[in-house]
Amino acid sequence: MTRLIPVIVLLTTLFMAVAPVTAAEPSRLARIAEKGELLLGTSGNMPPMTLTSKDGRLSGFDIDMGRLMASMLKVRLKVRKLPFTELLPALQRGDVDVVISNMTITPRRNMQVAFAGPYLESGKCMLTKSESLAKAEGKDINVPETRIAVMQGSTSQQFAGIMLPNATLIPVASPMEGVEMIKNDKAGGMLTDYPICLYMLARNSDAGFVSVLSLLTYEPIGIALPAGDSLYLNWTENFLKRLEGTGTLKELGQRWLGKEATPHN
Repeated sequence: MTRLIPVIVLLTTLFMAVAPVTAAEPSRLARIAEKGELLLGTSGNMPPMTLTSKDGRLSGFDIDMGRLMASMLKVRLKVRKLPFTELLPALQRGDVDVVISNMTITPRRNMQVAFAGPYLESGKCMLTKSESLAKAEGKDINVPETRIAVMQGSTSQQFAGIMLPNATLIPVASPMEGVEMIKNDKAGGMLTDYPICLYMLARNSDAGFVSVLSLLTYEPIGIALPAGDSLYLNWTENFLKRLEGTGTLKELGQRWLGKEATPHN
């Protein structure tokens, strides 16, 4: 009997070595289904992708995307409005289930969270009422006298910092704030994403604005998801494929952008 003890100890040790320490973390999809609710994080201030009306109602391309996503999950949608720079931290903490907020997929962001998409491709655009600024070459505007509004924490701010290091960059909380600065001659222009440029031009047709599309940037817009949840990521990728395959993505583009929206515009 004593001879069996070392064998039992050895087998027990081997079993403990190969057995998993903890069970795999369940997918966020299970939690969403259990709550009956999809909690969407968005900034609410980047029209036409996401905007807030005077009565506090949220709408836009991305809000419609969230509604469609919740509908396919057969749960209700709840939207949480947060400053753009706080969206990914909220997703990482589990305060929101998904972020859809005109967010460019960048290598840095993708090290923190997963991304499905892109569901839209865009580029940078300069909005200004100065013809000289619109026609200027990079070397002509890369001077401290050039004052450019950029949204705080955005890829526009990063891009301008690299391409125009000598220009004066003015961080703003929203594109609307940047537009007001141009109107009041506190900024010569605003660097932002192309869909926002289109929206601001249409809404301020009497302001004398012109826009210049930069072909130097690639802005793949995606849906941010929690890291390490392969099932949730797979579900969302297939959700986007269904939207594209049924023509729903194009319809959203016509409604909010005035043109068809595809992942390869």
